[in-house]
Amino acid sequence: MVPFDLVFLRGITNFRFFKLFLGLSLNSFFNFALLKEIVRKLNIVHMELLEKIRDNAIRLQNHIVLPEGSEIRTLWATAQILKEKIAKITLLGNRELIEAAAHKEGLNISDASIVDPTTDSNRQKYAEMMVEIRKSKGLTIEKAFDQLNDPLCFGVMMIKAGDADGEVAGAINATGDVLRPAFQFVKTLPGVSVVSGCFFMIFKDKNIGDNGMLVFADCAVMPDPDSLQLAEIAVTTAASAKSIAGIEPRVAMLSFSTKGSAQHELVDKVREATKIAAKMNPNLLIDGEMQLDAALVPEVGQLKSPGSKVAGKANVLIFPGLESGNIGYKLVQRLAGAEAVGPVLQGMAAPINDLSRGCSVSDIVNMVAITSNQAGKKK
Repeated sequence: MVPFDLVFLRGITNFRFFKLFLGLSLNSFFNFALLKEIVRKLNIVHMELLEKIRDNAIRLQNHIVLPEGSEIRTLWATAQILKEKIAKITLLGNRELIEAAAHKEGLNISDASIVDPTTDSNRQKYAEMMVEIRKSKGLTIEKAFDQLNDPLCFGVMMIKAGDADGEVAGAINATGDVLRPAFQFVKTLPGVSVVSGCFFMIFKDKNIGDNGMLVFADCAVMPDPDSLQLAEIAVTTAASAKSIAGIEPRVAMLSFSTKGSAQHELVDKVREATKIAAKMNPNLLIDGEMQLDAALVPEVGQLKSPGSKVAGKANVLIFPGLESGNIGYKLVQRLAGAEAVGPVLQGMAAPINDLSRGCSVSDIVNMVAITSNQAGKKK
């Protein structure tokens, strides 16, 4: 695993700016003691969250399928996951290639199941399911068999058939290729029409959000959600905050207006989304529309939205669109030095998460643990 402080330092792309950000003179010697303390505080909160996620995954013992079975980082991650008993793992691909690659790396993956999508006995069952789901799109049994040769499709069908609880892929595949079969066959949760991506933002200051953590969405998928889609994003993000981080969500629907301080159709969208989300989940603590300071700063929240159970105490921030959400999480990550864990995809009928092609072994391990948390307890 790459040390966290090394990851943090790599994120500092402008040395002169960072010195300014720390309040240091441009001509002064860099204060490594201060940097070390910042890293130490961030690392503690980061590790607390990951420890909580991993401990819960160990308790759940869900079955996660990894379609990129012979990929080296995936194999290293598999060995660690199995050693720590984080999840049950199925690797997809040619058995001989996978075992040879693992042996070359000196890895013990003996407790993993290895399934070859091109020869597995479930191909007939999966192909028939695929045809039933997409017969209106002209899918034939022959085409279904052909698609099942792709591990990404085969993994999705394992989940659809109940043979696995979740999937993690993307180390060597583009996001579109990972998500396409998921959208086609697993689809979205009942009553949810949109998939979105949330980030768990971790701060050195534990007074921010919930013990130094905020959840941001949507930062990855939906460019311009309407009011219904925005409401769905709010409800699914609250569920992610609870299932993954174990926090009780207090959801702020962000805007440039707080409780009617401005009038605009963009404000109307957020206001309407708040009402819809409250109807979707009557037990959810949610309020809006509100500005960021009203959501996070108790004094401002009390002034701008007196009596609100969310204002000044929010731990889940729902941005009005992908543009603001993506910019927002990167601003906080780069300028405030927060750690961003994600994106975690949400809204799918089963958890399927996409990795960056530049991911590390620890990224894969953590995403498997997160995916297991999303899958939850078996019914």
